[in-house]
Amino acid sequence: MRERDIIRLFPQKIRAALEHAEFDMEHLYEIRLRVNAPLILIYKGNEYFLTKEGKLTKQMQGVCQVEAKDLRETMEYVSNYSMYAFEEEIRQGFITIQGGHRVGIAGKTVLDGAKIKSLKYISYINLRLSHQIKGCANQILPYVVNKGNVCHTLIISPPMCGKTTLLRDLIRQVSDGNTYLPGMSVGVVDERSEIAGSYQGIPQNDLGIRTDILDCCPKAEGMMMLIRSMSPEVVAVDELGDYEDIHAIESVIHCGCKLFATVHGSSVEDIKRKPLMQRLVQEKIFERYIILHNKDKAGKVKAVFDERGTCLFDETRRRGTLC
Repeated sequence: MRERDIIRLFPQKIRAALEHAEFDMEHLYEIRLRVNAPLILIYKGNEYFLTKEGKLTKQMQGVCQVEAKDLRETMEYVSNYSMYAFEEEIRQGFITIQGGHRVGIAGKTVLDGAKIKSLKYISYINLRLSHQIKGCANQILPYVVNKGNVCHTLIISPPMCGKTTLLRDLIRQVSDGNTYLPGMSVGVVDERSEIAGSYQGIPQNDLGIRTDILDCCPKAEGMMMLIRSMSPEVVAVDELGDYEDIHAIESVIHCGCKLFATVHGSSVEDIKRKPLMQRLVQEKIFERYIILHNKDKAGKVKAVFDERGTCLFDETRRRGTLC
């Protein structure tokens, strides 16, 4: 989806401001609409308001205000005037659009027993723009590949620091092959359509020529399905979080597959404090831990550790040397 197509998802007053805005869409990560609140953009990792003239500002004077009708109109454009066609996606809280961009939504939930049936009175929209940065995994490949073999790798990152972007490029390079290893078959469980950004079953991001994708599938079930059906050499998932995920990880490893995964956190010590992850760290399931931060830009590698806790890379010291 091109820049002008993204802008056309919004009502006229927001569209006009975005059309006049002088910024690089490659550095725009989120456009947030909240009812009776200012329009907010996340640009180059910082939060800004947008004036009616298209200027980015930290001040609230003269900025675009979002009304209920703006949210209704945006949802009509996103769903192509057919909310019913996206009923399942709305129930999950997001709609993936062409280009791999994700429209997150919130409002009043409609329950069917204890389960969410749908959402109505949608009052909050967050358009997260997908950015594929080819080559961003170059820095970590020498650590992920050891003596010609891929290591079980966990990417640890706070929210909005580029862990999915890094995982996406790591998958692509391992699938296509590179100077460190020949191409390998990769199975991706893309539970929230964030990695491949599939639209109508077709991935909008390049994940390599040997990659098979299960879209909108729960991670635990998807990992086992891929092993049974596609025989991947590497399995990749995003954002571990449930007990079922942890059990499935153990099954993947026992089947002889390598694993790439991500988790929210700021350090290895941080995830050790999470009951779900503690045992994985203690049992040395993962052979490499990639720590990210967004000090300068999203996807910045802060440090790399092995399963014993040895620091293999530290951005504050010389690159490519033991800490």
